[in-house]
Amino acid sequence: MTSELTVSPLSLVFSFVLVLFAISISYKEKLGLEKDILWAMLRMVVQLIIIGYVLTYIFQIDSIIVTAVIMIFMIINAAYNADKRADKIPNAFKISLTAIVVGVVASILVLVISGSIQFVPAQIIPITGMLVGNAMSVIGLSFRNLNNEFSKAQQEVNERLALGASIKLASTDILRESIKGSLQPTIDSARTVGLVLLPGMMVGMMLAGAVPLSAIMYQILIYFMMVSTSAITSLIAVYLSYKYFYTDFGQLNILDNEK
Repeated sequence: MTSELTVSPLSLVFSFVLVLFAISISYKEKLGLEKDILWAMLRMVVQLIIIGYVLTYIFQIDSIIVTAVIMIFMIINAAYNADKRADKIPNAFKISLTAIVVGVVASILVLVISGSIQFVPAQIIPITGMLVGNAMSVIGLSFRNLNNEFSKAQQEVNERLALGASIKLASTDILRESIKGSLQPTIDSARTVGLVLLPGMMVGMMLAGAVPLSAIMYQILIYFMMVSTSAITSLIAVYLSYKYFYTDFGQLNILDNEK
């Protein structure tokens, strides 16, 4: 008897019953999410089928150039989506792009040089996807935290500026809290992994028949990369963004969301 997971199109059809449960709850509680759930599930299925065929083709090519192009596409798309969460912070796309490139490339480069992973599509593309997705979320939190912290600390910042502090010194607490807040979800996830949750990559490998200890080692590797990438991207995003909350004359200028 094999322990490998076998999923057929028919089993997927039957499993759609689980989605119907969510839709029925939305309908009963008058949440108004029925169309959103159906549309999200439809998009998810179509997108995954397309990417499945694309990745199958790319894995067979096994080209460094193609792998690099896919990585660039992922990073640009993530930066574009992070820009949407910037709440009108100027140059948010460039900031997001810089932060993601440095964070993701640095983490992958260290592990490729160390021999932990190989620069082949089957390894680099899935790992890049996980790191880029996490970096995008971290940057979005960084932007939101900066806006919230500057809004709350206007008086304190103005007092420090009046006493002659530089904009960096006046913003020290805000920068610290913004970075800390953006890293907390990643840290909390790492803290509870294995006890509260089993990560998707590890579960996927075990369902595919991998030895649990081997799957665990790969998951540890991923979390090391995620923590590193999160810290780097958050640091860069916050430090490249905070200056836009000040005028050219060093005065506090909370971004006007009505413009």
